[in-house]
Amino acid sequence: MAQAERLQDILIIARRDGRVTVEGLASHFDVTLQTIRRDLSDLAEQGKLQRVHGGAIMPSTVANIGYTDRRDLNDEGKAAIARTVAQDIPNGCSLFLNIGTTTEAVARALLGHRDIMVLTNNLNVANILVDNPNCEIIVAGGLLRRADGGLVGTVTTQAIQQFKFDLAVISCSALDEDGDMLDFDIQEVGVSQAILRQARRSFLVADHSKFTRRAPARIGSLAQMDGFYTDAPLSQSLANTCRGWGTSVNIASIESNL
Repeated sequence: MAQAERLQDILIIARRDGRVTVEGLASHFDVTLQTIRRDLSDLAEQGKLQRVHGGAIMPSTVANIGYTDRRDLNDEGKAAIARTVAQDIPNGCSLFLNIGTTTEAVARALLGHRDIMVLTNNLNVANILVDNPNCEIIVAGGLLRRADGGLVGTVTTQAIQQFKFDLAVISCSALDEDGDMLDFDIQEVGVSQAILRQARRSFLVADHSKFTRRAPARIGSLAQMDGFYTDAPLSQSLANTCRGWGTSVNIASIESNL
């Protein structure tokens, strides 16, 4: 079977079942696991599927993928992004880390930092940073989102307004070609906007999978950010736009961070 035909059949199966696995497709088409991984990567680059651990799912424009799948998605790229941004986070500063698997990676990269205060609405971030005795942790209260340990809503926004921190490091669910940062949960969007208002400087951390995703709620623009940390080059158009805004773009290399 030609690859083009196989890709179409994979999409049919994915639409029918909602999710496909590498092993299941390899058995179905009687091809190697490597062949299927390449097929899924090609479909993901086209924005037709979303790669997750062990397979792929259909992309959604109205609902985020599950926390476990997000956590396993491009974990090496997120770790590289985290190590890169951690180099630009000084000791002795206050910062906010919001909800997201990439910000959780940033928390792990901060375990060696000294005399920092981290505010967060992400219980996972707080639990990670417990292992850093030189980090003071403040958790903003609010409505607990059980699926991923996030705290959202009016109470969270009001809590954030009581602070003014040196740096905000936020993530998003999708990034439009025009530089808009997008998310799925309108309550989470309100919290992210409050975080940006209370920060002296702001960084976005988002891996390349966000470039082909779509989400309905707008957080803001990369024009508001001092830095953008990712793991793949931007389109020439967006890179030029960021340069005009004065938003630095930092591309993390997985190889150089191993």
